[in-house]
Amino acid sequence: MSQPLIELDDIRLTLGEGDVRTEILKGVSLTLQPGEKVAVLGPSGSGKSSLMAVVAGLERADTGQVRLAGEEISGMNEDALARLRGRSLGIILQAFHLLPTMTALENVSVPLELAGAEDARDRAAHELEAVGLSHRLSHYPAQLSGGEQQRVAIARATAPRPRLLLADEPTGNLDSKTGAAIIDLLFERAGKAEAGLLVITHDAAVAARADRTVHMADGYLTA
Repeated sequence: MSQPLIELDDIRLTLGEGDVRTEILKGVSLTLQPGEKVAVLGPSGSGKSSLMAVVAGLERADTGQVRLAGEEISGMNEDALARLRGRSLGIILQAFHLLPTMTALENVSVPLELAGAEDARDRAAHELEAVGLSHRLSHYPAQLSGGEQQRVAIARATAPRPRLLLADEPTGNLDSKTGAAIIDLLFERAGKAEAGLLVITHDAAVAARADRTVHMADGYLTA
């Protein structure tokens, strides 16, 4: 049996200094199996995004164990973490984070090139075609709608063929119709790749698409 893609055991995270020091995560435990689609549902400020940051190694937990794709990351240096993220993880954020001076094709292909992929441009073009943007390869982010930009972000996340996708409020900057189409695409692409998916959301309709939903409130996670 394959190892879980995510294993969090009694994670605690405190941010800030002095009088404003605040405990964000309060003994959180979570497991996500290969191919499983899990939603973390909760209101703003509940700790959802901090949870995702800990999973990705972008925040270091104060205590507890974090395993990503079978590897303990708590003691890894930044270079080792970056390599692990590069081969195992794709991240989709609310704000797209596309490079404005690069075309859609370049936004997807350049990270692949930096990772040493010899077929970077062909793979990027294939992923953009898969998300319905074969006619937008040479367009810059400012020339794309919000929904199109998020499609580029999904293509960029899936192009390295990661085992795990993390999506943090992927419809937060989109209208309801566009957002629904993006969620359809996200789950379709994750399923096609047989990748695990952890989606952070405050939208119960988004969470309902997952295999399993966990609820977060005030830094605690419950089934």
